[in-house]
Amino acid sequence: MRPTSRRNALLYVIILVAVLSVLLTFLNSSSPPGDTGVGTVIGKVADDVKLGHRDDVLTQEGNTVTLKQPSLNNKQTVTNLSANDSLQTLLKDAGVPYSDVTVINKAPSQLGNWLGLITSLLPLLIFGGLLFFMMRQAQGSNNQALSFGKSRARMVTGNRSTVTFHDVAGVEEAKQELAEVVEFLKYPEKFAALGARIPRGVLLIGSPGTGKTLLAKAVAGEAGVPFFSISGSEFVEMFVGVGASRVRDLFDQAKRNAPCIVFVDEIDAVGRQRGAGLGGGHDEREQTLNQILVEMDGFDTTSTIIVVAATNRPDVLDPALLRPGRFDRQVILDRPDMRGRKEVLEVHAKGKPLDKSVSLETLAKQTTGFSGADLANLLNEAAILAARRNKKAIFMSELEEAIDRVMAGPERKSRLISDDEKRVTAYHEAGHAVAAAILPNVDPVHKVTIVARGMSGGHTRILPAEDRYLYTRSQFEDTLVWTLGGRAAEMLIFGEMTTGAENDIEQATKLSRRMVMEYGMSSRLGPMAFGHKEEMVFLGRDLGEQRNFSDSVAEEIDGEVRRLITEAYSRAMAILTEHKDKLILVAERLVAEETLQGPAFEAMLGLPSLKSAAGAASLHLLPEMPA
Repeated sequence: MRPTSRRNALLYVIILVAVLSVLLTFLNSSSPPGDTGVGTVIGKVADDVKLGHRDDVLTQEGNTVTLKQPSLNNKQTVTNLSANDSLQTLLKDAGVPYSDVTVINKAPSQLGNWLGLITSLLPLLIFGGLLFFMMRQAQGSNNQALSFGKSRARMVTGNRSTVTFHDVAGVEEAKQELAEVVEFLKYPEKFAALGARIPRGVLLIGSPGTGKTLLAKAVAGEAGVPFFSISGSEFVEMFVGVGASRVRDLFDQAKRNAPCIVFVDEIDAVGRQRGAGLGGGHDEREQTLNQILVEMDGFDTTSTIIVVAATNRPDVLDPALLRPGRFDRQVILDRPDMRGRKEVLEVHAKGKPLDKSVSLETLAKQTTGFSGADLANLLNEAAILAARRNKKAIFMSELEEAIDRVMAGPERKSRLISDDEKRVTAYHEAGHAVAAAILPNVDPVHKVTIVARGMSGGHTRILPAEDRYLYTRSQFEDTLVWTLGGRAAEMLIFGEMTTGAENDIEQATKLSRRMVMEYGMSSRLGPMAFGHKEEMVFLGRDLGEQRNFSDSVAEEIDGEVRRLITEAYSRAMAILTEHKDKLILVAERLVAEETLQGPAFEAMLGLPSLKSAAGAASLHLLPEMPA
């Protein structure tokens, strides 16, 4: 039983005793006293004897005397004797022979004696219970004060973990790296015989949702050893020295349970580079980091404690934390490719009734850029949609709608727009779709819709033929063209600009500036990178961008960005003007049906079913560019 539960139970017992004492006092006070004086009762007996009624019965139980008169239909009279009275003496004084009356003596009830004793001792018991309760409360406060520096790590024993490498998919290289850690925990003598030393620390690096925590649990499940899990933020407290004390206690627990794994999630909360905080070298976070450095490098060579940490900000970690001897091995967890996404979908599809028409391979092709968490959320959203529609299985329609929900948000069917706005939206999205279909370096159009989702009034989604990690200048230039296709269609058909192209213009400007300043794709400025980003490590944010170029170069950069945007917009206008009939056909079909799938769209335009170019999926926005 927990200390809090024991204290609560004690308090309930004290309350119960108090209630019983009040009840017993009430019962004692309400017990029937003698209805008649003792002299009157003895007089009734004497009168009955004189009348020849010698069948009266006197029952004495303690100080209570009950007279039963059979001559009066067993009428009973109750009286109380005083402490100096005796029933035999009273009868003798009244001239009643003792043999003319039946006298029954009953032993007094022990319950009454006990109740009297309890009633008399009850105040003392209540006072003692309250005193004990207050002392326990004070002792608990002292224990809490002493345990303030104890580790709050949660330990999972090796025989309770149910996550293994079979539950992790899409990160085969990372699993191979960690398989050596598992083998060391199972057979440490194999490595010790060869003089080998297993990495004392493994740092998992990856964007959110790529499975860092799940992979750490799988290592513990495969090795079958205790697994200590704690977040980096749990080390940091307001008082200096508490974090360092918790670190010491954590590693003491780990040594007592060796071999084991210590997993620190989001270690960047405590492992940021020293010297950048507001408190300098005496900052609590830095003291905690110093203790972590000492503990990790203080293991002997035979220790079987392995520290596994996870972060998505390796750039802010202290260099001393990353050196060999602490985190010797860094495992990168990237977003899964198409084969990895299929494996992840297969893992998360277990226990979900999928229809025979569902193709996980097709689903993997449509989810470029999705992380493992995104794919799990995708299948869960599809299951919820199927249940909402009272279906017994999950069909491809629910899965494709779930993709749109994850990427752009749920449908807003209740949103009422005028016919004019609906028509403008249709031509805007048709401009994106037609331009993307005509351009040679853009992936095939998978879906065009004017149904509002999230913050967008409609979207055009292209489907990549394969994963790719390199982008050419031609692909970027064509991306600019189809991104500005919506604005070009508005000007071509209505001769008026709208605010619907706000996001398109922002994304096009951002891409063109990166082409000039980061990728060196400007023929005028050459292969040069301009600007240097300054980061405030303590806050983990970009503080600003340092200009390492002159004002004249800045003017040339602005001119190149303007040229790229202008040329892309002119190309978009030329393409849509040449194929205006197709633009009108697609837009009017969207006004009528609201959504066009890829095959129907390609059939309307008379295009081949598959284009050879490959890029990244997008909702008429920019693909994710390499950093």
